[in-house]
Amino acid sequence: MPELPEVETTRRGLEPHIVSRRIVSLTVREPRLRWRIPDDLPPQLEGQRVAGIARRAKYLLITLESGTLLVHLGMSGTLRILPADTPRLAHDHYDLLLDSGNTLRFNDPRRFGSLHYTTADPSQHPLLARLAPEPFDPDFDLDYLWRITRRRRASIKQVLMNSRLVVGVGNIYASEALFRARIRPRRRAQSLSRKETARLLKGVRAVLSMAIKVGGTTLRDYVGADGEPGYFRQRLYVYERKACRVCGTAIRQLTQQGRSSYYCPVCQT
Repeated sequence: MPELPEVETTRRGLEPHIVSRRIVSLTVREPRLRWRIPDDLPPQLEGQRVAGIARRAKYLLITLESGTLLVHLGMSGTLRILPADTPRLAHDHYDLLLDSGNTLRFNDPRRFGSLHYTTADPSQHPLLARLAPEPFDPDFDLDYLWRITRRRRASIKQVLMNSRLVVGVGNIYASEALFRARIRPRRRAQSLSRKETARLLKGVRAVLSMAIKVGGTTLRDYVGADGEPGYFRQRLYVYERKACRVCGTAIRQLTQQGRSSYYCPVCQT
């Protein structure tokens, strides 16, 4: 599933190709995504200029002259910039044709992605209004992380992946951040010292920053806006590894809420 680094990589890849371009048309081949694309959306977008592209959690916000497109990649979706005459592939569900002659093409085998349009403040859209802070937000600081861990007996990995507390720390990045902080994934959140919490905050930001820098993590079928895979997998210390990259100890795997967790029994306590 594309996570925060993959979505941010996509945003950065799309930005120079779509900003200041005018939309010629929206062609919808398969409207039945996670939420059906409205039949009246194409004429609403026609002729509008793209003013910018931002990201909130795992949503891309494409700002137009009269509204905002909210795009979610779902579990298997990709957005790519292609010449308009590029032959279509299976699961290419919509094209946003630009006046440059390129098209923004959405492909999603599982159809869990979505496309919404709002003329109101996008931050108040029902999908965005109640989202928690992001790892790079000023509000997500040591005091905040310390405060939310004091009240929780759940494992620290569960807390990191709770989107009501922080958004964007997916399964891979939670495992890697905990390794950098030298904390085991099953540790109760409330058991962390303030010093450990500070290491964890630093680890979360470092892992996500590195993943964004190298284009995300390719474990199955993710590619960026240019069709290239992400390379963070080559930087992983514990996730799906047999041995710890630091000490060489065999990595242990466990299951938490149906998700695989990986840790080093020597480096993490």
